[in-house]
Amino acid sequence: MNTPVYLDNAATTPIDPEVIEAMVAVMKDDYGNPSSIHAHGREVRTRVEEARKTVARLLNVTPSEIFFTSGGTEADNMALRCSVEDLGVKRIITSPIEHHAVLHTAEELEKKGRVDLDLVRVKPDGHIDLEHLESLLSDTSKGKTLVSLMHANNEIGNLLDVDRVSEMCQKHNALFHCDTVQTIGHYPLDLEKVKIDFIACAAHKFNGPKGVGFIYISNRNKISPLITGGAQERNMRGGTENVYGIVGLARALEIASRDMESKIAAISDLKAYMIQKLEEAVPGISFNGDAKGRSLYTVLNVSFPPSKISEMMLFRLDIEGISASGGSACSSGSDIGSHVLKTLGVSSDRANVRFSFSKFNTREEIDYVIEKLRELHT
Repeated sequence: MNTPVYLDNAATTPIDPEVIEAMVAVMKDDYGNPSSIHAHGREVRTRVEEARKTVARLLNVTPSEIFFTSGGTEADNMALRCSVEDLGVKRIITSPIEHHAVLHTAEELEKKGRVDLDLVRVKPDGHIDLEHLESLLSDTSKGKTLVSLMHANNEIGNLLDVDRVSEMCQKHNALFHCDTVQTIGHYPLDLEKVKIDFIACAAHKFNGPKGVGFIYISNRNKISPLITGGAQERNMRGGTENVYGIVGLARALEIASRDMESKIAAISDLKAYMIQKLEEAVPGISFNGDAKGRSLYTVLNVSFPPSKISEMMLFRLDIEGISASGGSACSSGSDIGSHVLKTLGVSSDRANVRFSFSKFNTREEIDYVIEKLRELHT
């Protein structure tokens, strides 16, 4: 192919042209500070609040429950840290395969003596052991609990049964924080029907801009800001709003919701096609997580059989113009490997590559990738 193939959409997605158009219009015409009370400021404030209403409508919540952030990491930190600080949380239950925005934050809070930390077991296929979660929740001796589990794992794509976890948390009077960074814009989520206390979102995962996201905070919970220094976001996040990013986020979520059904069908077909072609082209190949089952349709984590190019797989793919990401369970040099694959016990002598798809990928690109992988393994 004459053009590079981008299959690292779980890391970030290309911005949709319609989103760029919406952002450029604001950049050109709406330059006031949204906190200013004059006409220029009021116009920009209107843009921010319109975006908030759009996000709220698409999640079936009230605008007062949506707060814009710099992205998913800030939102995750805000949920965990403020739950401890303001809601009396004494224990956090999470898993060893969570994003580090959650896992490292929980570990830091434990190290400082702020909370007890319990890790729920993970099954061999990468799914959370919900029976073990029930057992942990049944122990009420450690005080008020926050459960923090992601909707879809960013490395292997496994999906969490959020409805069941929500029911468990309600049964045991626990708070539920769900990192939905990989699923917002990809699956419908009605927060009126499924009770979650906090969710985190990042716009660049669904063809929006980088550096902007939001946290949903249920009106059931009242917390203080994580970032102070201003009255922005209704006194919940200090700092001048990223207006262009916020407008882009809302437009990207609108587009993602509008096209969701067709996008799911098209990308699911692409993932299934790649699985089929990989199994035909590379003997001994396997897949990490539950790739053919309850799994995110945009993510495929592939485990290649041991070979002389295992340690250089990503480099060789990059030379061929193919962008993907690693998931090696081994540790070499500055690469400490994947904590997710290590938890699953994936062999360190295999090359593990995450291919992740977007609506802009094609079968022609998959065919090219398969051709190059076949060449590398012959």
